[in-house]
Amino acid sequence: MLRLFLALSGRVYGLLRYAPTNLLLDAIRTRRGLKWGVPAMLLALPYLYAAAICTTIINDGGPEWLYTFVFLFVWNSLKFIWVGPVSLVLLIRTRRLEPSCSMSRSALA
Repeated sequence: MLRLFLALSGRVYGLLRYAPTNLLLDAIRTRRGLKWGVPAMLLALPYLYAAAICTTIINDGGPEWLYTFVFLFVWNSLKFIWVGPVSLVLLIRTRRLEPSCSMSRSALA
């Protein structure tokens, strides 16, 4: 059973690796994209709004399979909320390391 779950999770990861939000988050995690982490947090708002619309439709008698989209929208919004502080910490750490590298290069010259 454990082997089945591992195989299934590997296949799902392989499919979702190319989802648009995952591609955007991968681009933000690069050195050039770290500065876009905090503004990317604003992308969580449309996802939360879409989740609220879906739950309103469900509460008004809509189909319950829309809960799948609610889960997807909330998950994507949490990913974008999380990428802001993480990219800020990574950017600060990277900028701290850069001057020390450039000073050591100038000392060698």
